[in-house]
Formats: sequence, structure tokens, C-alpha cells
Amino acid sequence: MLKIMFLCTGNSCRSQMAEGIANFFGKGIIKAYSAGLNPAGYVHPYAVKVMSEIGIDISRYTSKSIDEELLKEMDMVITLCGDAYETCPITPPNIKKLHWGLPDPAKATGSEEEILNVFRSVRDEIKKRIENLIKEAVDGKSK
Repeated sequence: MLKIMFLCTGNSCRSQMAEGIANFFGKGIIKAYSAGLNPAGYVHPYAVKVMSEIGIDISRYTSKSIDEELLKEMDMVITLCGDAYETCPITPPNIKKLHWGLPDPAKATGSEEEILNVFRSVRDEIKKRIENLIKEAVDGKSK
């Protein structure tokens, strides 16, 4: 099983959605975790809402700090924002690092529907990238 940690600054939106999507669609292939460099202390309600639209419940998720010991057990670390990418803790050389620079939906402005659409767009981009990771993991096992 591929162990992945998704890192963001606040661990309230992008990394939470990534953890939920990876564990839901990658069940049996991926075990995902998420953490924040500076945890917000909550999961954004719009992240919970847009995830429920695709059948994934992250309402019980919590915003958490990086567990250094758990980090060392990962096969891959994926940063989802520039801050996490620049300040990610040093990881052992055997851990693959990827960076997916995605906009912070919590900074979206406009009407509620416009803000939700930003959350949906980020969610859908994360889902697409995770689907590619799952495909690569499955293809790698079949070789």
C-alpha cells in the first residue's frame, strides 16, 4: 500500500480534501494522511460541503500538525501550497516529494455560489491528480 501525506499550511481545505479523495478512491491502494505546517484548528465547512457532493464525508476530520514520526513512514509527500513546499520538513531521501501548487479556496471571494465553485474546482483538480496517482500505482504493480 502506498502511504501518502498531503501537506498544506492550515490543513483546513486542500490537504483535507486530498486525504478524503485518496482514501475513498484509492481504497486498498493508497493510505492517505494530511497535516498542516500551521494548523487552522478546523476543517473549512465549504470543503466538507463540496466533498459531500461527491459522496465523501470529511465532517469528522480534524486539522492537525505534522507528526514527524508518521512523516518518516511515508512513501510520498505531496505539498499543495507554496508555503508548505518551501518550508516542508526535511524528509529521508527514500520519500518521493511532489508539489501540486493549487489555489487556496479559503481565500475565494464573491457570492456563496462563486466561492463554492472555487472549492469545487480545487476538489476536482485534486481528484484528477489522485486518479492519476492510483493509475500509476496500479500500473506499477502489474509490471
